[in-house]
Amino acid sequence: MFTCFSVTGYSLELLTIREQGVVTFCKSHDEIILSKLILIGILTGNIITLKQNFPSFVIKMENTSLTLNTESIRAIYIPIINN
Repeated sequence: MFTCFSVTGYSLELLTIREQGVVTFCKSHDEIILSKLILIGILTGNIITLKQNFPSFVIKMENTSLTLNTESIRAIYIPIINN
């Protein structure tokens, strides 16, 4: 028998190009990555659009485009809000 569960978010890495979502939380065992995300303004509630995922990840947040490494992208949890 299956137990009920809910998904609070999944890694930004799983979004496809032009998908958009709201940051629900950031989680990493590396405090440096979490500090970097806070310093560049990636906070809970921010709306992020994935612009590119290869060769590097490029996201858009408000009027700013940012390039992030894979470890940083994997630390950002975000549900899809539109396609």
